[in-house]
Amino acid sequence: MKKIGFLSFGHWTPSPQSQTRSAADALLQSIDLAVAAEELGADGAYFRVHHFARQLASPFPLLAAVGAKTSRIEIGTAVIDMRYENPFYMVEDASSADLIAGGRLQLGISRGSPEQVIDGWRHFRFQPAEGEDDAAMGRRHGEVFFDLLRGQGFAKPNPRPMFPNPPGLLRIEPVSEGLRERIWWGASSNATAVWAAKLGMNLQSSTLKNDETGEPFHVQQAAQIRAYRAAWKEAGHKREPRVSVSRSIFALVDDRDRAYFGHGREESDQVGYIDENTRAIFGRSYAAEPHALIKQLKADDAIAEADTLLLTVPNQLGVDYNAHVIEAILKHVAPGMGWR
Repeated sequence: MKKIGFLSFGHWTPSPQSQTRSAADALLQSIDLAVAAEELGADGAYFRVHHFARQLASPFPLLAAVGAKTSRIEIGTAVIDMRYENPFYMVEDASSADLIAGGRLQLGISRGSPEQVIDGWRHFRFQPAEGEDDAAMGRRHGEVFFDLLRGQGFAKPNPRPMFPNPPGLLRIEPVSEGLRERIWWGASSNATAVWAAKLGMNLQSSTLKNDETGEPFHVQQAAQIRAYRAAWKEAGHKREPRVSVSRSIFALVDDRDRAYFGHGREESDQVGYIDENTRAIFGRSYAAEPHALIKQLKADDAIAEADTLLLTVPNQLGVDYNAHVIEAILKHVAPGMGWR
């Protein structure tokens, strides 16, 4: 049994060809798609976070709204860029959204990805400490956030407070119990995957990874997952970790699917540079008739290693079509893969 969810980047553009022409469209359609996915039997509704872009940005109002409109589906991010986040205030936001959702948040966080602007986090009034770069700052913010979710007191109370205090040092409120076990780190390298395992975070691995060996993407990603699991075991954590991978997968079951995705243009990995020094490998997309798709997916080592698969959806094609994309995988592919 594998958990299957969707991942939306929440793109919007005023183009007449887009079904998602404004920020309001992106937000409201994201809620509608999560409701539809839950009705179809999907396990998760996940959203990407990008700043300075016509995409979903501040995640917690959206997560809270999805939580209020659904009852079962996991609700998450993949990922929140921690270079932009105040971890103290984020605990309040995340815990509030999790309480509204009844404990269903699965928050993916990370040091972030290439940006639309130069050092955008500086505009949010964050800067690396002495001796840090922005990646280290993001990891530091992530560690502080993760530690604060323990719910331990650390702040000295006012001797004449406005309201009565419980005894001892005060903690941030609210803190949602159990949320700490549902924090994931989005790792692009083997080293950060191992770092996340030692801390006790779950692992998110996407369709982009540092090209560390020159092997095919799915082989490198599977090795990353195995390194993560080994580090988790060595750290002695008591619970079992969770690991997700994301993929663009389309079952071609009608003429719309064939028109949109039947061209076969992205059937191999791509290699490029995400900055001046980092060579990255981008995983292929999958689009085929269900019987052929099942055969292709069975050869993907990383999908086999993960317990959760996130389907990246083309949100600008509208809620109805994206619900169809999800349903096609659940109905025509998942049983043949042994996922349902």
